[in-house]
Amino acid sequence: MQVGNRKTNQKPGSEEVDRKNSKTVSEHLEKLAESVPEVKGATAVAIGKYAIVGIDVDENLERSKVGSIKYTVAETLKDDPHGAKAIVVADPDITARLKEIGEDIRAGKPLTGILNELSDIVGRVMPEIPGDLQDPTPKKEMEEQKDDIPKKDEEKLQKQQEEQSNHHE
Repeated sequence: MQVGNRKTNQKPGSEEVDRKNSKTVSEHLEKLAESVPEVKGATAVAIGKYAIVGIDVDENLERSKVGSIKYTVAETLKDDPHGAKAIVVADPDITARLKEIGEDIRAGKPLTGILNELSDIVGRVMPEIPGDLQDPTPKKEMEEQKDDIPKKDEEKLQKQQEEQSNHHE
């Protein structure tokens, strides 16, 4: 088996990660992030087409300034084919974890555990965005809730909803 090539007995959609390429991409993303003023250092972990870049900044900076620096790093990465989908974080604890994960990758540790740890990190830093949440049957749930309303209040609610929607369905 060659690292980086698809094995014939693999499940569709799964690919072997090329550790050497991951190291090269990680180092490239680190250099891009470190080119941003006020970034004291950067750690990147790239696996396949995904990457997380942790930046070190002065710990005495205000949150808004740190946010501006993160945004500038993201702007620097967005036009790079490897950085376009990267997640940028400025949390010292997460950056330290990224350093450990990078060392684990270089040491040849199993990628399953590494991917689980990266997934855990992403789950902690990525917000739940209400607009991205999908409710497969919102109308059905609303109708079920209406069924729980006493009949005398149902007409009042219906009238109020019509007024709020400017009488549009």
